[in-house]
Amino acid sequence: MTLIAGTFRIVGASPDGDSVRFYPHDRQAFAHAGIAVKANAAGGVQLRLDAIDALETHYTPPHGSHSWHQRPEFAAGAAGALLRELGFTDVTRSTAGTVTAATPTTVDGYILTRFADTYGRAVAMVFAGDPPAGARDGAARYLDVDGLRRSVNHRLLAAGWVYPTFYSKLYVDLRADLAATAAAARRAGTGLWKLDVTTAGFTVASRDALTEELVILPKLFRRLAEYLSLDETGGVDLTGFPAFLATLEDRLFTVPTGQATALDTLVTVTDDPAGAGQRVTLALPPEQTVFLES
Repeated sequence: MTLIAGTFRIVGASPDGDSVRFYPHDRQAFAHAGIAVKANAAGGVQLRLDAIDALETHYTPPHGSHSWHQRPEFAAGAAGALLRELGFTDVTRSTAGTVTAATPTTVDGYILTRFADTYGRAVAMVFAGDPPAGARDGAARYLDVDGLRRSVNHRLLAAGWVYPTFYSKLYVDLRADLAATAAAARRAGTGLWKLDVTTAGFTVASRDALTEELVILPKLFRRLAEYLSLDETGGVDLTGFPAFLATLEDRLFTVPTGQATALDTLVTVTDDPAGAGQRVTLALPPEQTVFLES
């Protein structure tokens, strides 16, 4: 992976629990590494923290007209935890979620990355502070499990602020450690895991329940928001949800079986026995699925 040193700046931006703005010291660092990112006029690049997914603070479906969010306790909580891990304090935001002040205004750090996603965000392991002794800015560096455990990504997962969400470019040894970390946090009921209902099954009684109450895997939440946005009446009929999922490109393989499949095969929708709505269930825990990059 390529080590890139720089600063994190959050004033004027809207960082959430798995995405933050990063300004490399060398504005050509990503180009030298052959990583196609989208940078702003000042050289800032949006990062996507690899291997984790935080509850959504604001998500607008591609065909939707308004923003959706997940349970604020953990959505906003993960965003705050990320900034604390980086070294920011006294963070204030506008009602729209934009950071208006923070102490300090910039924090030094570095990332390890090797590619960008389809939105031009560098997919990265993120670290606060100075690079390790002897590490050179812009040089290739091997990341082992011990190094991974010092990353903000790993620390947020261990603390139960985020879900594991793996893609196929993640190295197998790193994925195995992250999966074990997530499973341990779930067994201990740490953070969001004490309320997670992704694999136990959950009833979507209303749209408010989806945004204010339920704690579920963000990828599944986003797909539900996309599907429900197609219904302008404001209803929550999920009868067609599996068929909707089948039209998407959420290809994955399962771990450890290695079965190649798609998200729609792992999601079931049944009528709630109590008649309160429809019950949605994900068949496997998230760390046992690995998505293919689109």
